[in-house]
Amino acid sequence: MQPSSTAIVEQIVRLLVSGDYAAVERLTSGRNLTAAELEQAVHDYGRRLVLPAADEFHVDAIQVTGRVPVTWYVRVDLWTAEEGKSDLSLELSVVEHPQGPLAEMDGLHVL
Repeated sequence: MQPSSTAIVEQIVRLLVSGDYAAVERLTSGRNLTAAELEQAVHDYGRRLVLPAADEFHVDAIQVTGRVPVTWYVRVDLWTAEEGKSDLSLELSVVEHPQGPLAEMDGLHVL
């Protein structure tokens, strides 16, 4: 993935941790998950999201074959104050447009 694509994923994680679900919805154009749905998913998980240490933040990305522009399926493990690395994961599609990457929410759920 291009650095700008990784940066948008990191930005979304930071917004989720800060509880700014409306900003996540705006950044992802509300595709697939609304701010209310994101907030409900985090609330239902019942733990407080935190940022991992820099060396623990890991983005799993797989390029989607045959998609133009280049598209990545991305999964990020989320961290909580209570558990450290949690069972909750964020799933996104990141599309690398010439104007910059666009992200779409695919899921926020327990694996």
